Amino acid sequence: MSTHLETTDFQTDKINVGSFSLPSLLAALESQTNTPSLKQIYDWLETAAISSEELKPYLGFKEGNYWRHRVYRNEFVEMLVLCWRPGQRTPIHDHNGSHGGVKILEGMLWETTFTFDAAKGLTYKSAREYSPGAVTGSDVPDIHQLGNPDVSGQDLVTLHVYAPPLGVLHTYKPGSAKIDLYVPDDSES
Repeated sequence: MSTHLETTDFQTDKINVGSFSLPSLLAALESQTNTPSLKQIYDWLETAAISSEELKPYLGFKEGNYWRHRVYRNEFVEMLVLCWRPGQRTPIHDHNGSHGGVKILEGMLWETTFTFDAAKGLTYKSAREYSPGAVTGSDVPDIHQLGNPDVSGQDLVTLHVYAPPLGVLHTYKPGSAKIDLYVPDDSES
């Protein structure tokens, strides 16, 4: 079951009163003594107002695939900034026991959700488009694919919070009952 929350008061250059700047969001994550709920992650992301200056150290793009920039990780939670060129997307995947939320900071995100049946394999469920300020995410056992559409003509920057931190993910192919394993790439090359 994918969950979607839309926010409209996001501003990248100004921190709103009562919102989480990047340092205050990091402090909230660092203070965790257990795995936060999906609702708590949504609450953090809905009120996150990350300035362009705070985001700058985590921006960078590469050809061929989106770039994952780890901001913070402990045993309970992790935060990433992902940078996407037009046409870049994740494999179709689940989070293998983790739940998480995504806030769109810049650009447009497409999310496609799927269902899996051991006999029938993977089948399409739905698709959505998200603009800056929107929050979406996934619970266990959601299966989805995220990406920056080819037709967007602009880069995409997203903020992700996962609990517990991601490890090896399951990946899927439409019409197939085969499940593969995937380790997300945090390298800078």
